[in-house]
Amino acid sequence: MNFFEVIDNCLFFRYDGELVMLMPWGKDSLRVRSSILSEIKEGEIALQKPQNILDNDIVITIIDERHASIRNGHITAELFVQEWGNSLQITYRNQKKEILLREIANGGALMKKARKYKALPSGNFRLTVTFESNPEEKIYGMGGYQQEILNLKGCNLELAHRNSQVSIPFYISSLGYGFLWHNASIGEVHFGLNTTEWIAEASQGMDYWITAGETPEQIEEQYAACTGTVPMMPEYGLGFWQCKLRYYNQEQVLSVAREYKKRQIPIDVIVIDYYHWKRCGDFCFDKEYFQEPEAMVKELHDMGIETMVSIWPQVDWRSENYEEMKQQGLLVKSNAGIDVQMIFHGNNVFMDATNPRTRKYVWEKCKKNYADLGINLFWLDEAEPEFTTYDYDMYRYYAGSVAEIGNIYPREYSRLFFEGQQAKGQKEIVNLVRCAWVGSQKYGALVWSGDIWSSYEDFRKQICVGLHMGLCGIPWWTTDIGGFHGGDIHNKDFITLLLRWFQFGTFCPVMRLHGLRMPGKPIINQAGEEREWTGADNEVWSYGEEAYNIMVKFIHIREKMRDYTRMLMKQAHEKGTPVMRTMFYEFPQDKTCWDLKDQYMYGPDILVAPICYEKAESRKVYLPEGIVWINARDGKAYKGRAWYEVSAPMDTIPIFLREGHQEYLIYEI
Repeated sequence: MNFFEVIDNCLFFRYDGELVMLMPWGKDSLRVRSSILSEIKEGEIALQKPQNILDNDIVITIIDERHASIRNGHITAELFVQEWGNSLQITYRNQKKEILLREIANGGALMKKARKYKALPSGNFRLTVTFESNPEEKIYGMGGYQQEILNLKGCNLELAHRNSQVSIPFYISSLGYGFLWHNASIGEVHFGLNTTEWIAEASQGMDYWITAGETPEQIEEQYAACTGTVPMMPEYGLGFWQCKLRYYNQEQVLSVAREYKKRQIPIDVIVIDYYHWKRCGDFCFDKEYFQEPEAMVKELHDMGIETMVSIWPQVDWRSENYEEMKQQGLLVKSNAGIDVQMIFHGNNVFMDATNPRTRKYVWEKCKKNYADLGINLFWLDEAEPEFTTYDYDMYRYYAGSVAEIGNIYPREYSRLFFEGQQAKGQKEIVNLVRCAWVGSQKYGALVWSGDIWSSYEDFRKQICVGLHMGLCGIPWWTTDIGGFHGGDIHNKDFITLLLRWFQFGTFCPVMRLHGLRMPGKPIINQAGEEREWTGADNEVWSYGEEAYNIMVKFIHIREKMRDYTRMLMKQAHEKGTPVMRTMFYEFPQDKTCWDLKDQYMYGPDILVAPICYEKAESRKVYLPEGIVWINARDGKAYKGRAWYEVSAPMDTIPIFLREGHQEYLIYEI
């Protein structure tokens, strides 16, 4: 019986209607696909065509009728056809013959399936793929989940997007491999102690990618080579961004910008939040509140400040574009019932970002009403998109059912604006977006962590989120400094939290102050209609003199790091390197570094240890081995491979520098 076949450097297995295909895909990497009663479909939902695969790195061997292998550089897949049921088991090894990952065995009479297909009435399958679990393994990545957990071993994760949840199904293992679930279906993953189980609720077939590497850096670069890297960050992405919910008219925007300039406080970007339009889906300024937007943008540019405007993908039934978009089939469809997908200031449906005709239509509106006025940055909010109930199986995109393909939406949303800006001739592109998927980075996506609470617990969660996102190929990441919900500007405890968050934000890839500050104020238009409200002031001078001095100090620290941050952005652009890095990324040989969830490296030379517990004015910091570390506050030297209790009064944050790199911050902190 011939189970195996070799065609064009690919190894095939066939039995009882199942086809499994393994092929080289990038350096030290394999792509693995399977289907039931069909050939393997061509195409890539996220992977890019590999380059520079050397034929002499590829070795395919059919050993006997039950054993075969395929090697690509430092990774080898061993295929074994088990005697009970002729089911296939695949084992992945590195160049040292160590097991990286192995599918579960069938268990003889247990008749388990490593690749289980359950047919659905739609013609798709509910797919479950199960691997053995090494209890000592540590797992990192997978996107942004709101939890204070760095090592994801033992976690159950939903493979779906929500407001403040980003699902990017790629992880790095402490065993020396990276794994991408190359499937955009809504689903789940369970990193159990006994098994690792991937579930796709609706899928046409199995598709994943695995790579071997001796260091996290090597794995990350191989992943980036196969999924893309960010563009080069524009200069205005390196400094301070001012934002609040919300500057509701033109005069507010200009008065805040003028005040920053009057006080000589560096500022690169000012952000105009949502409902500067009349109805969602209008994609233009409301003339009642923004009478001369082109003049506003010009004055900001003359001050050296870029303008960012919010875009929502919702289209209100009353929008000036709704009927045309509905007639042209440019909207997301509900599978049954009435098309109301989010209720917020009216009945809303979502524009279908997976439809190329929608992308063309929406960009033409945004080009005319924003880009042609000189606006170069867009805030792509609601990018999940935020279905009111997150009942994903209720909706359908142009690209397919949301259950089958839904996780690509935020990437296509970023693509809409990136390709439009590129066609207009814009060279350096960055757009703020609330969600992402595999490949979003190459469309200029700067992801922020959504509408989180103003609490120390949420603050600590964001440190973990930012580190995971960097490992998933999203080096451009940020938070709402101070959190989004629940911050009262007159509350001393909130001001303390804000200052600690502001210090952390200085050492994030992008430094952006935002939030819905209380107490808010209602807005009534000339027609007597209640508009979206505006929060309390959220500028650096809004919190008292002491807070003002601390925040301005850290804005100047950010400015001093501009050359260093630009270097990090260049590394991200060229190799996919995270800007904000886990400790083990820089120090993989130091075992302690694999468990540090509330300190990190900002690039290779700056160790950041945020004060993220209430009322704390000191904290323990671990300094990795092999380095002499310099305290950026006083210049004192410390030996590595040791814990230290570090003092941190309200005006400072523990920062340590590699010896020889004191020029960045010494005595500034």
